[in-house]
Amino acid sequence: MAPKFDVYAHVTDTIIAEMEAGTPPWRKPWTGSASGIALPTRHSGEEYRGINILILWVMAAKNGYASSRWMTYKQAQELGGQVSKGETSATVVKYGTFTRENDLGVEEELPYARAYRVFNADQIEGLPEDYYFKPEPPRDLGTKADPELAAFFTRTGAEIITSEDPRAYYSPAKDHIHMPPIATFHNAAGYFGTLAHEAIHWTGSEKRLERIKKFANCEAYAFEELVAEIGACFLGAQIGVAPEFGQSAAYVEGWLKALKDDKRAIFRAASEAQKAADFILQAADQTKEAAA
Repeated sequence: MAPKFDVYAHVTDTIIAEMEAGTPPWRKPWTGSASGIALPTRHSGEEYRGINILILWVMAAKNGYASSRWMTYKQAQELGGQVSKGETSATVVKYGTFTRENDLGVEEELPYARAYRVFNADQIEGLPEDYYFKPEPPRDLGTKADPELAAFFTRTGAEIITSEDPRAYYSPAKDHIHMPPIATFHNAAGYFGTLAHEAIHWTGSEKRLERIKKFANCEAYAFEELVAEIGACFLGAQIGVAPEFGQSAAYVEGWLKALKDDKRAIFRAASEAQKAADFILQAADQTKEAAA
């Protein structure tokens, strides 16, 4: 008897396969940087993989670390460094296999997972200079805003703050979106696509769709990023900002890996993304009608 076809597994596996064929999970269509490259690396420069990427991304974002380098206490000492007093480590997981003889006298390989603690280079004093990140200053590229798109996002009611800080983010605590100056973006589409992503996060406030409460773990953080990126594509298609699907797929790749065993994750994320995009469109339309 043929196995029952699992539509959720089929769709999820297909999407993951496409995304895993893409480029590294990062995009930043503006100049200037306040943090290092997206993928966290070991002291040796080797990139972390899988769930460890998400663990260290969350820790870096939470604590404002700029360096992408992570290492154990002992490794820091071997490099001539010293972990600063009072610093807290991050826990990552090492996966491997070991050989054991079973009851039949046959050797078999068994998997294991072992947790260990690492520190970011920013928490360590005295390391070689190349372990620390040197921020790239923003460059004025002369990019101009599209007046209609700018007016659309203003009508949503979201508080949008701009400063020289080269980071784009939504702050749940302050309930505002922060954007770098549009002049530092390579093009207006990159600016409004990024703003759409952050606006989707904005809808998750307890004041709106109550999607974001607390990122209790990496999986919750990963799911919210899926919602934001898919929602930005939905919203962009509605307001005339062509989604850059290649970049979006690359960005989502890392987050999907954390949810790889959840066959319905992509369906739930798409559903929440649609609700968020609809919320923004309705908010903007209502303000426009009230002003008419």
